Parts: sequence; C-alpha cells; structure tokens
Amino acid sequence: MTRLFHISDLHFGLEDPAALGWFRECVRREQPDAVLITGDLTMRARTHEFAAACDWIGTLDVPVTVEVGNHDLPYFNPIERFFWPYRRIRGIERLVERELDLPGVAVVPLKTTARAQWRLDWSKGWVTPKALARTLAAIDALPRGSTLLVTAHHPLVEAGTRGRALTRGGALALRELASRGVAAVLTGHVHDAFDLVAQTDAGPIRMIGAGTLSQRIRSTPPSFNELRIDGSAIAVRVRNVEAVPTPDMQIPDIPPDALPPREPGEPVAPIHAVPPVDPPVH
Repeated sequence: MTRLFHISDLHFGLEDPAALGWFRECVRREQPDAVLITGDLTMRARTHEFAAACDWIGTLDVPVTVEVGNHDLPYFNPIERFFWPYRRIRGIERLVERELDLPGVAVVPLKTTARAQWRLDWSKGWVTPKALARTLAAIDALPRGSTLLVTAHHPLVEAGTRGRALTRGGALALRELASRGVAAVLTGHVHDAFDLVAQTDAGPIRMIGAGTLSQRIRSTPPSFNELRIDGSAIAVRVRNVEAVPTPDMQIPDIPPDALPPREPGEPVAPIHAVPPVDPPVH
C-alpha cells in the first residue's frame, strides 16, 4: 500500500501557522510515501512569501512534488510575470512539476496556470495544448502497471464549491487522461475538498480536490487529503484541524450552472460523487 498526503493552497502571506504546524507534525510522525502540493504556495508571489514557503516545504523530510498556482505568478511586476515568472521559487525549483515514481504509483504534473489569457480573469485555469501534450507524453513514457495520478492546480471541470476554476480545455484534458488510464486528477484552488467521478467519452476518471492550510477558508476548516492506494483502489480521508468526518468535509456534487467556458467541440463531462468513506486508521 502507498500512502500520500495531498495538500494545497498554503497561501504564505496569509498562512495558518497552527494548521501548517499540525500538518508538518503529521508528516514527521507518520512518514507518508510522498507529499503532493497542488499550488498557491503564496498570496501575491512576493519574495518573502516564497522564501517562507520554500523554507517550510524544505522541512518535510519525504519526497515532495509541487504544482504552481495562479497566486504564484507575479502580481505587481508584468515584465517578471511574462519573462521570469518562477524566478522567486528557486529555493524548491527541483520540486516544481516533479514526476514521482513510487512503488505501484506514478505521479505526473499537468500545468493549468497561464501568464495571460484571452479573458479578464487570469486566475482561472487553462490547459493549453502544449501543457496537455507534455503530460500525455510523460504518461506514455511510463511502464505499464502503475496506478496513475495527475496533479494540477485548477479542477479541470467544476465541483460544487464556492470557488470556481472555469478551466479552459479541462473537459478535453479529462477525456485524454481517461484514455490513458489515469486513476485520478488531484487539484486544489477552490479551498474545499471533493471526491467526484467525471464520465468522459473515454471512460470514467476520478477528481480529488484538497482544501486549504491557510486562513482563506471557505466552507470547511483547514485540511489535507490522505490517500491510501492499494492496487487500483484509492481511499481518501480528509483530515482536518477540527476532526470533522470526511463525508462532512467533501463537496458531494456539482451545481447545474457550473459550466466552464469550452473550446469549440470540447465535450461536457457528467460528474457524480464517490461515496465518501473514511479508510481505517492504523
């Protein structure tokens, strides 16, 4: 069995020190096989925020992979945003979009952030053809037999959360990932946990969202996902600072009006919830 801790939206600059300390102690005590961080390390991509985030991540003495979120692109320096967007993250550069090859499990990144878009809100998700091609090539290069997980910042299609991702190209990406046998896409961005199955033309694919470890909470307290993977079975437990049961932490469905903008010819992915069950604690 492989055990992973999935965290997201640390938002250094408005971090929750108690939640971060609690999570770091969980890692120290339990030693998961890896920690997967799905973006928004900072609030405004300031140098001191990245320094604090990199220092904290450096204390996690297990394998780590990091996705970059929309809050991690420079807000106040357009030249830096377009030409050197990740210069301030050099402290953990080797961890950014890092593939992980664990016993029986492979983790592959998918970039959903963009320096600019043809819409006013650049915080929303966008899976560009180049980003999708890079992820699919990485998956195709893997040996067969592993359970495949993809990490991204934005949910590829909408969950019933207060926050919206509105990811362009997301439904198409889900279909292509499903065709490669990806078991689940792990994301953040919306600050609430969910565990849903999207139905695509290529078959079903699971979408697992993590909450936040920052003060920017929405519907639920600070939390992280614990994934226990045994063969093709993935059990998800939402661990949180207030010990709320997993079923009460996860968003169970999607609203009927949660329709992200689609590219011409892009499919719509029907979604249903995975029955939330806390895995046993050993």
